Amino acid sequence: MVDRQKLHDELQRFFGFDSFKGNQEEIVTSLLEGHDTFVLMPTGGGKSLCYQLPALLMEGTAIVISPLIALMKNQVDAMRNFSEEDNVAHFLNSSLNRSQIDIVKADLVAGKTKLLYVAPETLTKDINVEFLKSVNISFYAVDEAHCISEWGHDFRPEYRRIRPIIDTIGQRPVIALTATATPKVQHDIQTNLGMNNAAVFKSSFNRENLYYEVRQKKETVDKDIIRFIKNNEGKSGIIYCLSRKKVEELAEILRVNDIKALPYHAGMDSATRSANQDAFLMEEVDVIVATIAFGMGIDKPDVRFVIHYDIPKSLEGYYQETGRAGRDGGEGQCITFYTHKDLQKMEKFMQGKPVAEQEIGKQLLIETASYAESSICRRKTLLNYFGEPYDIENCGNCDNCLHPKREIEACDELCNAIETVLAVNERFKIDHVIDVMIGRTSGSVRTYNHDQIEIFGCSKGVSTRLLNAVIRQGIIAGYIERDIENYGVLKVTPKGREFLDNPQPFMVVEDVDYSDGGAPDDIDVARPAMSGALDPILCSILKDLRVEIARKNNLPPYVIFQDPSLDAMATTYPITIDELLRIPGVGIGKAKRYGKEFIELIKIYVEENEIERPEDMRVKIIANKSRNKVAIIEGIDRKIPLDTLAQSKGLTFSELLDEIETIVGSGTHIDIDYEIYDRLDEDDVEEIFEYYRESDADDLDEACAYFSGDFTDDEVRLVRIKFISEMGN
Repeated sequence: MVDRQKLHDELQRFFGFDSFKGNQEEIVTSLLEGHDTFVLMPTGGGKSLCYQLPALLMEGTAIVISPLIALMKNQVDAMRNFSEEDNVAHFLNSSLNRSQIDIVKADLVAGKTKLLYVAPETLTKDINVEFLKSVNISFYAVDEAHCISEWGHDFRPEYRRIRPIIDTIGQRPVIALTATATPKVQHDIQTNLGMNNAAVFKSSFNRENLYYEVRQKKETVDKDIIRFIKNNEGKSGIIYCLSRKKVEELAEILRVNDIKALPYHAGMDSATRSANQDAFLMEEVDVIVATIAFGMGIDKPDVRFVIHYDIPKSLEGYYQETGRAGRDGGEGQCITFYTHKDLQKMEKFMQGKPVAEQEIGKQLLIETASYAESSICRRKTLLNYFGEPYDIENCGNCDNCLHPKREIEACDELCNAIETVLAVNERFKIDHVIDVMIGRTSGSVRTYNHDQIEIFGCSKGVSTRLLNAVIRQGIIAGYIERDIENYGVLKVTPKGREFLDNPQPFMVVEDVDYSDGGAPDDIDVARPAMSGALDPILCSILKDLRVEIARKNNLPPYVIFQDPSLDAMATTYPITIDELLRIPGVGIGKAKRYGKEFIELIKIYVEENEIERPEDMRVKIIANKSRNKVAIIEGIDRKIPLDTLAQSKGLTFSELLDEIETIVGSGTHIDIDYEIYDRLDEDDVEEIFEYYRESDADDLDEACAYFSGDFTDDEVRLVRIKFISEMGN
């Protein structure tokens, strides 16, 4: 049984976090208990910690299988900065010489290394297999596990050899992690890795901080991109292009226009490619123009925009690439330029490939085009693709929601679509179904004599664009489904059959037509502002110091401290190591390595600007507590019932809670569990506590209204005090 408190203590000690994010704790616990574990978590959700923390806590070495050699050094550097020992993490790949490999192996045999990063090609070499048989392995972590599936956006055949190698080296628990996987891809991963009985943890794919927009791709696209970057000066960004030639051209155009940009693609020599990537990570350039070869597993958390110069080949690829923006929870703008010509180009690229591969590629391309042309919420479309419902009508952070289009009543068209799918025996894709509906005698319609069936021409005169929208939105609503095993064949769900028997109003938004200039002009959308109460001057100074320290240590700046940590420093002004350790993301390893320079700089800044720090104010409040407050704290320490305590001080119960809220608000930790659990069951406490954990707003009235009828206002307040005391003090 895993000790939960010890787990939280170790999280704070190594990584500087007071609490786990999402379902990280359950994932870590599953692995520590020896279970195979499958993790589906979006980029920025904290996948790495799910295997890093168990590796630090377990006996032996965790083998982390990662697809890109170029990124292993960054991952190892980041891990070493969480620890006080450099040999805590190593990588083993073709970039090392013999003496370097000997050092790595010596540390492994000596039991000093907790994480070993390897590429699948390295893992499969006989010499390495034999060596790893002699190593005490704690578990195997398969990162970017979607590479196993042909239906994934980055299929790699060598990933399919991982399970046999694990069986040869020695079976241990396996954790597979990916940021993007449809149900089909998830099934492929689990089957291939022999982990169908694994504990499965799925996080929401919704990245609320990411703004999604699709723009029509015009001849002025280069100028549009330059204008966008100039309006976001100093921010880090990635631009994805399909061809290496366009990568080189666009990077040069940006440089000519005084934008610090470099190219990155697989056709460059490895030294130049690595140097360009490092320049981006070290913040020597602002923009990388790249093919999709760039970015998988990249740890740079402060990428503020991702631009797709060309529409991606799949929605999984699109989600993965846009997910590299705003990994720290901050601003992330995802702009995609789209035209039908790009689809035609990509279809040509597929010619000459095996028929099955072409069919898969075309189906993935259709999904991407549907997303680009749709006028409904981008988030709703994306999440639906990954099998996640999203019931909010307007997300408020995509182009379609900020500029909604007119809705059309389409109950009759949906009924016609459902009837047509049934009439053709649920064996055909969307294009064929629409041809039958509008009465078009295409080749396949004639071949199957579908021009002779009664339903033929049932929606004659209705635009293809509207029918596409009806079927796509019917899929999202759950009336129709695509059979992905059969390359997108449409089938009617039980819900769809019920709709046919009892039709209801069905409003749709007509798709955007990108083929004839019908798309809206590019717009500078007013997105929700990212806010934060911090000292911008100090924040800028701290970032300069971070860059200086990073260059001395030949590390990316974010490895020193990430932006949220600097923001917190520029808000609370820590001037001692103990105070610095209270900053989110600052563990003991980082504090010892880099803390002194940061707190010395902050101390000088505070003195020169005569700043009254929140910590100083808190100390004053504690030092000057009234006798009443001291007596209340002492009474709680002695576990005196609160109503008795209130009477003894001549206070109403509500007034006593006011006093206690002031005490915990000033930074004093108190324990009123004895009172809370006398009034409420453990499940009730957890329910209220979870509400405060997930709520963005600290509004007591709103919380009391939310629980009205279930709990009294006093009970809601008591758990709120517990929450503030435990999570904030």
